[in-house]
Amino acid sequence: MEAPAAPHVPGEPGSSRSSYEIVIHSPAQMLDLGRRLAKLLRAGDLVMLNGELGAGKTTLTRGLGEGLGVRGAVTSPTFVIARVHPSLVEGPPLVHVDAYRLGGGLDEMEDLDLDVSLPESVVVVEWGEGKVEELADDRLSVVIHRAVGDTTDEVRHVTVTGLGARWASVELGVLSA
Repeated sequence: MEAPAAPHVPGEPGSSRSSYEIVIHSPAQMLDLGRRLAKLLRAGDLVMLNGELGAGKTTLTRGLGEGLGVRGAVTSPTFVIARVHPSLVEGPPLVHVDAYRLGGGLDEMEDLDLDVSLPESVVVVEWGEGKVEELADDRLSVVIHRAVGDTTDEVRHVTVTGLGARWASVELGVLSA
């Protein structure tokens, strides 16, 4: 794994925003990034994952599940929309949502009762941009960029951005460890 492109970049003056960029070279490294990210998460955290198809969102979530010590194989919930993985280590459950097929905003997401699950769970929403931001002022946005088209390039550029007071004091640079 290469050194990060931007170690800790504060947002605009007066905002509660910090970002961290990291380059990932393999699915194994993406899984490991998820494990490291899990160490920063706690009950009530909302994580939004965005990126092209095949970028590694579910692989990252699988690493989060391993790091949080949850039960069950973390797989893409595309057809069931959401899966709950209870903790095996007295931590928060992982609620894994795939909003790809959901066209509406928060109205359509309300049927999933994420607002009820959020206080005691870590909620991870793939394809959540423009759909779940209203659930929490404090959230973590993870954007995964990959080469598109006919390519076997495994390189991913991941930008992790903490939004809100919850993430203002969290040092995202520990993700490079």
